[in-house]
Amino acid sequence: MEGLQQWVSDLIANQSLLLFLDIGLVLALTYMVLLVIAERRTLWMVRGFILLMLAAKASERLGLDLLFFLLSNLVTGSAVAMAVILQSEARRFLEQLGRGELFQLFKPKAYSLQESQSPVDKVVEAVKELSQNRTGALLILETSPTPMNERDFSVPGVKLNAELSKELIQTIFQTTTLLHDGALLIRGDRIAAAGVILPISDRLDASRQLGTRHRAAMGITERVDQCVCIVVSEETGSISLAEKGNLQRPLTSSKLKELLSSRLTSTLERDVVTPGFSSIFKSLHSQSVSLVQHLFNLSGFRKKT
Repeated sequence: MEGLQQWVSDLIANQSLLLFLDIGLVLALTYMVLLVIAERRTLWMVRGFILLMLAAKASERLGLDLLFFLLSNLVTGSAVAMAVILQSEARRFLEQLGRGELFQLFKPKAYSLQESQSPVDKVVEAVKELSQNRTGALLILETSPTPMNERDFSVPGVKLNAELSKELIQTIFQTTTLLHDGALLIRGDRIAAAGVILPISDRLDASRQLGTRHRAAMGITERVDQCVCIVVSEETGSISLAEKGNLQRPLTSSKLKELLSSRLTSTLERDVVTPGFSSIFKSLHSQSVSLVQHLFNLSGFRKKT
């Protein structure tokens, strides 16, 4: 009898050890993938994929065969889609793994803003050159993580979903291009659309003193609070910023950068530092403690009832 009890205790201990080893290896692999990616939107996609896998595993354990069939097929399709989307990241990860640079994958990489221009810098530099060349321009920048509704525009324009760059902004507003006559919609660090036609402000003081671009900037910011508009005058080259139906003008490029940084940093800047193991374990520990406390509270509540 004692031998049987010893065998059972050894088996449980080995199973617990294997469980902790399994969890540790999964965390290490996930951490290496996050280090290679290190980009907010892609991290959200990876997080969704992990949650989908956990849901499939839970449905299998609970015996929900139909739900497990659906989720397992979604996991397979998502894995194929991610392999296509993350081609460069997957290639870099496999190259480092093949060269035996295993420990280098655990080193977090901090990207400084000097190495790569921020979206605010790109917008300000493009506007500055457009102003110097007296090229008219109208740019909408979202100030909230929630995207603007296309119904707020008179015409939604042409969807681009292109990487934000000052060269692309300058090219779009050249008079020889088909998309120059309209607004440029900037969402995060991407150019979402071009040639967007905005509603015109019907304020009498605006209609008498300002041109169409300025009145359009005032019109959209009167209707939508979660955006600001930059206007470059074609006649004078002056820079204006519209917010909540009001214009600030004329602005220097440095003042424009200051205003944009105060309003757009939380939505335009990406995460530039990958968290270390200590922060991950602290987060897991706090979440585990709160979960245990919640379970104890539930059990106490059931006993009372």
